[in-house]
Amino acid sequence: MNFSLPEAIEVLERTPKTLEALLSGLSTAWLTCREGEKTWNAKEVVEHFIYAEKQNWIPRLQTILEQTENKAFPPFDRFAHLQQASGSKMEERITEFHQLRQQNIAKLKQLVTVDQQLELTGIHPEFGEVKTKELLATWVVHDLTHLAQIGRVMAKRYSDDVGPWKAYISILNAKT
Repeated sequence: MNFSLPEAIEVLERTPKTLEALLSGLSTAWLTCREGEKTWNAKEVVEHFIYAEKQNWIPRLQTILEQTENKAFPPFDRFAHLQQASGSKMEERITEFHQLRQQNIAKLKQLVTVDQQLELTGIHPEFGEVKTKELLATWVVHDLTHLAQIGRVMAKRYSDDVGPWKAYISILNAKT
């Protein structure tokens, strides 16, 4: 396995800064463009990041690390952010995400102090038993997936405008 907690933290720490550099100051057209029906725009992805920081990663980690019989993860609705989207500016949402992420990384460092904890397990409602290191690796890959999604959605906004170059631009030919 390649998982390393310090390396995972390297990526997790950078996600808010990456979002800030990519999205702050952009026009509404960039922040709300979509790939198609029932797809997320950049603003919705940021809302999803915020919701996941509050409801997903650390609560599930705490469930694994608690010394109790019940290791079932608390429920997490991947689409809940769509019902409670904020009217705040993108910069405000990224700032909130950044603050939440800093708090969660501090909690992560406080909670996981020895490698043996990476092998402890919890119960995912769909997958069954999962390890701490699998949860943490998923957190990193989740960030990278949504960063790639934002780039893909934004690129596809100009899909028809690139003319014949579209054949050579792989991101415009990627399936959603």
